[in-house]
Amino acid sequence: MDRNALPVAVVGAGPVGLAAAAELVERGVSPLILETGDSAGAAMRSWGHVRLFSPWRYDIAPAARRLLERGDWVAPDGEAYPTGHELVERYLRPLAACPEIAPHLRLAHTVTAVTRLGFDKLRTAGRDDAPFAITARTPGGEVALLARAVIDASGTFIAPNPLGAGGTPATGEREAAARIRYGIPDAQGRERPRYEGRRVAVVGSGHSAFDTIIALAALGAGTTVTWIVRRPFADTKYGGAENDALPARGALGARMRRLVDSGAVRQELLRIAAVRQAGDAVYLRDDAREFGPFDEIVATTGFRPDLAPLRELRLRLDDVLEAPTALAPLIDPNVHSCGTVPPHGARELGHPEKDLYIVGMKSYGRAPTFLMLTGYEQVRSIACALVGDTDGAARTDLVLPQTGVCSGGSECCDEPAADCGSPANTCCGAGDSLAPITVTFPGARSG
Repeated sequence: MDRNALPVAVVGAGPVGLAAAAELVERGVSPLILETGDSAGAAMRSWGHVRLFSPWRYDIAPAARRLLERGDWVAPDGEAYPTGHELVERYLRPLAACPEIAPHLRLAHTVTAVTRLGFDKLRTAGRDDAPFAITARTPGGEVALLARAVIDASGTFIAPNPLGAGGTPATGEREAAARIRYGIPDAQGRERPRYEGRRVAVVGSGHSAFDTIIALAALGAGTTVTWIVRRPFADTKYGGAENDALPARGALGARMRRLVDSGAVRQELLRIAAVRQAGDAVYLRDDAREFGPFDEIVATTGFRPDLAPLRELRLRLDDVLEAPTALAPLIDPNVHSCGTVPPHGARELGHPEKDLYIVGMKSYGRAPTFLMLTGYEQVRSIACALVGDTDGAARTDLVLPQTGVCSGGSECCDEPAADCGSPANTCCGAGDSLAPITVTFPGARSG
């Protein structure tokens, strides 16, 4: 079998997966794109009502734009801010329909296992020469597919973190599932009846919590919002406000701060151990206290990677974040929460399993902050590596925007917050470990 004649499997047809496919096509490599949903961007549709932090001109991968511009695609207004739905309809669907992409896209293909053909994790001799064997579940049954390399851009959306502070579901959490919504609800739209005039607890401390609380607070006086956080909420966690390189992101934190300062939203500190139902009400408790009653709980507690399909492959992941070990120190929220992450690619994302790469949101493991342009740069570098372009793989083509604040303080960087994103800094920047930076422009959150 000529392994090099096989396609490169791309798992996931979201923004980063399709960007990977576009990069491969430009280099004459056939992708095999496996998407679990019934359309490109299926996961993004579930939060389609959410507006992105950055305008259109930063949301479209360069290789994807070049493909789209070969046809009759009309580029959106570069200064407008798309919702998730708009990103799918005006970008991902047209990209998936491109004649260079469409023949390689397999919808309703849920990847359940990836291994080396004829090799379990223990066997070494000849391993790198074997193709990857992929098992996918489809409406017609299981299928077996072969690939020369695998780019896993499947994201983390299918695996939300539980309410339990210990990383596992709280006692009673599963039984209360009907009262719990994971992710950002469409509180101003189709889910408004569920939350309007109700007592709602929002659990989480990131931008998804901000989005949710702001939307709920706008429903009116009949809706009460309690914000549950696991640890004291430092001022820096609201973000850099007007100092943020992405103004929409800075404005979100500023609006959230005003809601808390005005008393419109009550903040409570609670490490949830149990969820208790009593009639139509639900309560949240730790070992000593209980809060409630609530009618609804919204868990904006983040997501985690599903690594089960990769179990028989040899991965090198950080013990804490479940991200590649070379990337983990750059994104670890225990160290800092700067929005500026050094550009990185094939070198940082490689594993002992040759030609396997985990990219996009999934590459960040359990770290909470990811920008789409990070993923676009990842797959550009990886596509270069797969065709033997070592110079292209090593080059980095962007600097991500600063948030205007660094939560690491003096333990993280020696620079003031406004300067913390400098590549010279060891915490928030590239230091000497990564290639030189050549082009600077902001990025967009992935949702």
